[in-house]
Amino acid sequence: MKLLSQLARFCAILAGVLLTVITLITCISLIGRNTIGVTLVGDYELTAVTAGAAIALFMPWCQLKRENIIVDFFTAKVSRRGIDRLDRFGSLLLAALMFGLAWRTAIGGMSSHDSFTTTMMLGFPEWITYAFMVPPFLLTGVIALTQVFVGNFPEQGE
Repeated sequence: MKLLSQLARFCAILAGVLLTVITLITCISLIGRNTIGVTLVGDYELTAVTAGAAIALFMPWCQLKRENIIVDFFTAKVSRRGIDRLDRFGSLLLAALMFGLAWRTAIGGMSSHDSFTTTMMLGFPEWITYAFMVPPFLLTGVIALTQVFVGNFPEQGE
């Protein structure tokens, strides 16, 4: 479980770095556009591909900490044991979803690679974004599956 925690933490840090870089690029582009009339070519494309990868990279940490959206209105009067069962079932469903998403994202990335799909302005190969998304989806699935059978991670305070 420690390895999964470290990998999830690494993914979250990498996502934060990506978002920081894209924020700086956006600021530079906006300042250039509004002061000297020059903008960075492809800043929108960079934002799109980076944001997609960053969102995927945040998912393992979010699952590890169990910080996904939980609607507890319906379970307010359910016993702790019942909530634990529902949490495990939800983790099982999420694991299945993440493994399916990783599979389809990998296929999409291979298709993008085979067809040489690139972004319009920069010609950035789209398969690279897919490649950044598959490992965190798999990691999220493994973390969720571990939570089904083992329970919560130490980071969750239990």
